[in-house]
Amino acid sequence: MDKEVIAAIALGIGLSASAGFRVFVPLFVASIAAHTGFLPVNEGFHWLAGWPAMICFGTATIAEILAYYIPVIDNLLDSITTPLSIMAGTLMLTSVLPIDNEFLRWISGFVFGGGTAATIQAGSVLTRLASTKLTAGLGNHAVATGEHTAAISTSLLSLVIPVIIALLVIVLIIFILLMVKKKKHH
Repeated sequence: MDKEVIAAIALGIGLSASAGFRVFVPLFVASIAAHTGFLPVNEGFHWLAGWPAMICFGTATIAEILAYYIPVIDNLLDSITTPLSIMAGTLMLTSVLPIDNEFLRWISGFVFGGGTAATIQAGSVLTRLASTKLTAGLGNHAVATGEHTAAISTSLLSLVIPVIIALLVIVLIIFILLMVKKKKHH
């Protein structure tokens, strides 16, 4: 496989994982990176580099981050952000994947990008539910801060060291799946 394809897949996986922590952070980071020319996007995704996208994603990022610090709203957001994270993860991988066949690019984006985002989001939801149960919601601020940090750092580091981040994401996905499997058996 070509190095460019491997790097693009790794970048897309990293940005998709970030969408599992916060929906709009990777979209905002990708928008800025595309605008500055740091992130090459596929044909049909040049809108991502435009000012309207940066303003919308920037505003949504701020609103999403602040909303996770509001008790009860944080848990409600999980039900809304789960399908949105899958869409964002799909978009992130599809926008950078250098495959000429558009159908194959979108299917790959959904399976790998959306799947990555969904798995990370599931881990995030389970962590918040455990925090709510164990601390009556008092620990949710720490969980939110950790998720914000993970989303921002994963997005930024995916642009610089995509293969390393993708490998770390794969390890995290395996850990989440093992925890879900363990939880089902109890």
